[in-house]
Amino acid sequence: MDAIALVGPTASGKTAAALLLAQHLPIEIISMDSALVYRGMDIGTAKPSAQELAQVPHHLINIRDPLHAYSAADFERDARQLIQDIHARHKWPVLVGGTMLYFKALHEGLDDLPRANAQVRQDLEAQAQQLGWPALHAQLANVDAPTAARLAPHDAQRISRALEVWRLSGKPLSQWFAEGAQQREANGAALHIPVVSLEPLNRAWLHERIALRFDTMLAQGFLDEMQHLRARQDLSPELPSMRCVGYRQAWEILDEATAKQISVSQLLPKLRELGVAATRQLAKRQLTWLRSLPDRHVVSCDAPDASAQVLAHIQTLIAKAL
Repeated sequence: MDAIALVGPTASGKTAAALLLAQHLPIEIISMDSALVYRGMDIGTAKPSAQELAQVPHHLINIRDPLHAYSAADFERDARQLIQDIHARHKWPVLVGGTMLYFKALHEGLDDLPRANAQVRQDLEAQAQQLGWPALHAQLANVDAPTAARLAPHDAQRISRALEVWRLSGKPLSQWFAEGAQQREANGAALHIPVVSLEPLNRAWLHERIALRFDTMLAQGFLDEMQHLRARQDLSPELPSMRCVGYRQAWEILDEATAKQISVSQLLPKLRELGVAATRQLAKRQLTWLRSLPDRHVVSCDAPDASAQVLAHIQTLIAKAL
């Protein structure tokens, strides 16, 4: 066993479970969250507090300025090195987060994918402007049903990339992933990473948690954080950091307030509605990803003893690995 993955949709209690693990086991946490890598984006990402970060070593948090992207390939490289380093310290690496593309990159590899092609992307963008992204999502379903099944019809970035890979190579993205995993297995480079997944029995429970979390973010000053980021003048809504759920919607609301010359406070109900809806969609996509993992161990995150169940299972995994 090389590492353990503790995954789940947003607001499912991963941080609390991970901190309980740290109280009982010799672990270090490798964040598997594409938003937590960015500095200065603390409130809108529900980043662990300074006190929580001090309880156990955390890695891959606050490692990028929002101006600079951090890719799945970057994560694969960094996580592999961290796994080695943590084992050298006689501790267990625990991957914690919900960015399943990062997990897929680490587990199956992305190294051989065709490079981005500007012309193909422009063609796809033009097509999307004419037909809409749901139409391109339908095109993707015809050539790569497994990938289309885990993407929302308006997930422009990922639909574009999947169609780009198909057009450049004639091979679906899902096949690239499968062949990469087989190659790594043959080369002895595949990692053994058991997955513990926090998933709700009652979806309404998760929706309530998402709404409460967004309300907490607003109360903590999320819009002030967003305005501070915009004031830098070097960030734009096209950057991966600003496309993070919550930040994209906040940017749109601030633009609307400026255009209408009204107070941002007048648009807070709209921001809450947009932010909660977008976060629910993110959770839905994450659950679709998770259900594609056949060997995951599921813990009901809405159970009162969910964190204790996670601890007991991971204690068993480590005992068997020793």
